[in-house]
Amino acid sequence: MQPTDTRDPQYYHRVVDCQWACPAHTNVPEYIRLIAAGKFTESYLLNRKSNVFPGILGRTCDRPCEPACRRGRVEEEPVAICRLKRVAADLRDDVRDFLPTAPEVKNGKKVALIGAGPASLTVANDLMPLGYEVTIFEALPKPGGLMRTNIPSFRLPVEVLEEEIDYILDMGVDIRYDHRVESLKELLDADEYDAVFIGTGAPKGKELRIPGREEADANVHIGIEWLEAIHFGHIDSVGERVLVIGVGNTAMDCCRSSKRLGGKDIKVMARKSRPYFKASPWELEDAEDERVEILVNHSPARFVVEDGRLTGMVFDLVEWNENEQGRLVSTKLDETFIPCDDVILAIGQDNAFPFVERDIGIEFGEWDMPVVDRSTFMTTREGVFVGGDAAWGPENIIWAVEHGHQAAISIHNHCQGIPVIERPPYGMNLVSTKMGLHEWRYSNDYNPADRTAMRYVDLEQRIADMKIEAELGFDVKQASREVERCLNCDVQTDFTAKLCIECDACVDVCPTYCLTITMNGTEEQLRSRLVAPADNLEQAIFVSEALPQTKRVMVKDEDLCVHCGLCAERCPTAAWDMVQFDLLNPHAGQGTWPREAVPV
Repeated sequence: MQPTDTRDPQYYHRVVDCQWACPAHTNVPEYIRLIAAGKFTESYLLNRKSNVFPGILGRTCDRPCEPACRRGRVEEEPVAICRLKRVAADLRDDVRDFLPTAPEVKNGKKVALIGAGPASLTVANDLMPLGYEVTIFEALPKPGGLMRTNIPSFRLPVEVLEEEIDYILDMGVDIRYDHRVESLKELLDADEYDAVFIGTGAPKGKELRIPGREEADANVHIGIEWLEAIHFGHIDSVGERVLVIGVGNTAMDCCRSSKRLGGKDIKVMARKSRPYFKASPWELEDAEDERVEILVNHSPARFVVEDGRLTGMVFDLVEWNENEQGRLVSTKLDETFIPCDDVILAIGQDNAFPFVERDIGIEFGEWDMPVVDRSTFMTTREGVFVGGDAAWGPENIIWAVEHGHQAAISIHNHCQGIPVIERPPYGMNLVSTKMGLHEWRYSNDYNPADRTAMRYVDLEQRIADMKIEAELGFDVKQASREVERCLNCDVQTDFTAKLCIECDACVDVCPTYCLTITMNGTEEQLRSRLVAPADNLEQAIFVSEALPQTKRVMVKDEDLCVHCGLCAERCPTAAWDMVQFDLLNPHAGQGTWPREAVPV
């Protein structure tokens, strides 16, 4: 193998598993260390550079970072990354003086954003400081999109939502409420805007067309529409017996909301068993803690209406098995009747583009979705971009944020006459953490503490009021305990081959057996020769230059390393150092990058 190029920003980036898994590539280890130092404001601001909504996402993120957390390789539970994000948001000082501002003199370019959800707001956040005049057209009377209408107040308090949205709007965004765009063609033909971004989300809840649906209409509700009606005060009660069809996160919000609106007997009906649930595990736990019953392998068969009133539903009791093609197929075993007063359908969301004419140069493909380039977010019509749930269907808020960042780069390119396919490259900083011969600027002792449990408001109190936030968050003591569980994966082992004397001290001291000195060979050969074979092909192995004594190479399995620094402490020649890696994410307007640069 050729020596590993550790000066490629993506090499060490991939080793920082949490940051790599985060769509917006938030610098997780550094913001955790800032919390450990009591620098909550600095931690919040570092968060905001990439994820834009730390307080919102600290409560609602789907946490793709946590399954990737290296802590999960040494014990069962990852670091509570998401909940620590909330700590920084809750304990920070006023940050307004540190936020980006829009220049008084504009750059002469105007951009229209359709929808005021997280993707559009991120585009505005990135473009306003560059001098763009940004107009948002929002169909509802308030901003936030599905962050506002789909996430109940007991999970995301309105004041947290509005404060972080206002940080963006207060830069001078022209937002027009109650303004539904009925025709994209008219907007484009007006020739007022240099670019248009569509961030309308996936606003259409899926229907369940089975017998009895039309007769039961008054007591059957579409989940996302029902949650929106609750938010705007159009619904304040529900029947005592409620069936929620579906088992995603929206279903969890619906069943928990039902509890708070007076429902007594709340059942979530799942067609398959728990391994196939789409809801996040913690959302399921919270629902069950609030005495919601989840019934598995119940497939809806028909609504039952008597004397014009919904009385219940009949379900097929099924089992699932794989067929010859490996697809799951169901077999009906029996059927059962379950009484109810209301049914809430939370079986998925669809995109809807009734305002986009089909003859204006925007190609539509499968599922009647616009064809959108996955790197530039531009449609087949130049200057029209799509992001968030509107691009490829429902995702989490953090995905919408990253879509917004990338679309903003493309919009900036488009408006400045730069090809949208040219992307500013990733960069990085590498700084030694050495303070003395065996001292480092980070806490490298392994803390065996278990994951910190979340504190909740008393059950009866929280289900009595929709506006009471169920989770209390970590206090300072809990946060101080949890931050020490982080393994500092951004502090990298940096090796200088010419200093190595091949004494094997680092190999001997390594607690995870991730280091081996061996003759070079193919990747397959090297992976098999390590003291502990490197079986995880998803993560790279490090290979040094030829060592001066024997021309062998130092090989390291990045998958096993826990960044303890013992190799650097033991090395008598300082061939190993511990260096902090800082990924520099590309955002719109970061100077003029070389035309020959290749996106990393």
